[in-house]
Amino acid sequence: MALFDLPLDKLRSYRSRSVEPADFDAFWATTLAEARTHDLDARFEPVTTGLSTVEVYDVTFAGFGGHPVKGWFVVPAGTREPLPLVVEFVGYGGGRGMPFARLLWPSAGFAYFVMDTRGQGAGWGGGDTPDPVGSASAFPGFLTRGIEDPYEFYYRRVFTDAVRAVEAARSHPLADASRTAAIGRSQGGGITLAVAGLIPDLVAISPDVPFLCDFPRATTLTDRDPYREVGKYLNTYRRRGEQVRRTLSYFDGVHFAARGRAPALFSAALEDQTCPPSTVFGAFNVYPHEDRTIEVYEFNGHEGGQAYQEEAQLAWLPPRLTA
Repeated sequence: MALFDLPLDKLRSYRSRSVEPADFDAFWATTLAEARTHDLDARFEPVTTGLSTVEVYDVTFAGFGGHPVKGWFVVPAGTREPLPLVVEFVGYGGGRGMPFARLLWPSAGFAYFVMDTRGQGAGWGGGDTPDPVGSASAFPGFLTRGIEDPYEFYYRRVFTDAVRAVEAARSHPLADASRTAAIGRSQGGGITLAVAGLIPDLVAISPDVPFLCDFPRATTLTDRDPYREVGKYLNTYRRRGEQVRRTLSYFDGVHFAARGRAPALFSAALEDQTCPPSTVFGAFNVYPHEDRTIEVYEFNGHEGGQAYQEEAQLAWLPPRLTA
C-alpha cells in the first residue's frame, strides 16, 4: 500500500476544516448533567481468574441514561494503597474481552480500568454491555445510528459512558483519582480525545491512530469502513448531507482535542486508510498542551505501531503518572 494522504511535512501544518457548533460546550454540559442525575452505582465484584500477579474486579456502573455498562478493574496482586490509574477504551466492534488479556498496565504497577463499549463486542474481544437505545434507519455498523440528530446519535451515549467510566474507576479505593490517564486505539483513541475534552483534570492521554476525527475530510478521503458507512448512508438518503454533517460536528475529535488540558502522546500511520493520517494530525495540530508529541509510523496501515507504540507509552506515561 503506497502513501495516499498528505506528505509528512504537510501533515505537520495541516488544519481541519471541521466547523465547531456554537453550542458545542452547552450540548455536552447538558448531556453530562443529565447522566449525572443517575446514581453512578459503581460495583466492583472480585473475580477468580487463576492469575497470581493481579487482582481482577468485574465492574458495573451507570452510564448514559443510567444504563448498566461493564468493565474490568485490575490491580497488581497485594495492592493496599492507591495507585495511579490508567483507563482504556477499545476499538471499533470490540468489547472488554477477557481479563487475562488486560495485563500490560497492572504489570507496570498501575491500577487499570477498561470500559466495555455498549452494543459492541461481537467483532472481536467479546462484550457484555447491550445498548438499549434504538435508532432510525442506519447503515450496518455503528457510525450512522441516530445520525439524524446529535441528541440521538450513538456516540453521544458512548462518550457519556466514557466520562462515567473514568468517574467509576476513580471511585475505587485502590485508584488514585488525582493521577488518571486515558488511553485507547482507533475508536478507543477517539473516545480518549472526547474524554480529554470533557474531563479537565486528567494528567495524561494517549490516543493511538484515533478514529472519529476530522469528519469532513475522513468521510470524503477514504473508502474504508467505518468512515465509509457515512457515505453509504448518504448514498441512500441523498438529501441529508447537511443534517449528517451537523450531527457529526458535535462528536469530532478535533473539537475535543482543542479543549485538551493534559500532556498527550498521539500516534499516526502514514499508510492508514482506515483513519487517514491527516485526520489524526487535524486533532494533534490543535491540541493546546505544550507537552504533546506524536509517534509516526511511515510504512504502516491502521495497525500502527502495535508493540512499538506500547513501548513508547511505557516510556512516556509513567513519569507523568507518578510525578
